[in-house]
Amino acid sequence: MRYSSQVKPISYLKANAAEVLAQLSEQREPLVITQNGEAKAVLQDVASFEETQEALALLKILALGHQELEAGRVRPVAEVVARLRSKRAPG
Repeated sequence: MRYSSQVKPISYLKANAAEVLAQLSEQREPLVITQNGEAKAVLQDVASFEETQEALALLKILALGHQELEAGRVRPVAEVVARLRSKRAPG
């Protein structure tokens, strides 16, 4: 995705806030806001933000799993299942 077409000055945001919000929801593309010619912020719709946060959470889980694997802190699945079953067994 090219962000160069989605760049607006802060004055445009101030003058057209409702329209900008409608476009964000409709197009689901982030909008770069500039101030004095410099990129200062990125606006995006809530659904896209939530999807991004979920993707980041999954990536963090994968990274943690990889760290556990690299550190040797793993057990064979059969061993884990047997351990869980033994805890559930009446006795």
